[in-house]
Amino acid sequence: MPSFTKLKNLQHYITRDNSSICELMHPEQHGNSKQSLAQAIVSPGQETHLHYHATTEELYHILQGNGLMTIGEEAFTVESGDTLCIPPNSQHKIKNTGDTDLVFLCCCSPAYSHADTFIVSDSK
Repeated sequence: MPSFTKLKNLQHYITRDNSSICELMHPEQHGNSKQSLAQAIVSPGQETHLHYHATTEELYHILQGNGLMTIGEEAFTVESGDTLCIPPNSQHKIKNTGDTDLVFLCCCSPAYSHADTFIVSDSK
């Protein structure tokens, strides 16, 4: 049987980088093997902690809202419809610069792991 989830049946949790995540597909929960897909939410005025992943490559796809993405020394605005790649070992964070939730999909390969998330500094 294929792996299948419904967003309305899934629970949100706070990751080490301080974003609210709902795992849409993750090997530890859904039986897939090489990657994870999550929906992340950052509230207006909030930002994730500056962090990096030693082995994980991430893809972010912005579904709703506006933000300021920082990867390494580069900062740039993001909005609904934008997709970006965060290579392993790249320090990064995202800030919600709008007045509605910043909602994005986050695909991780290999799958997201707290053990592979290293906080550089807390936000604020």
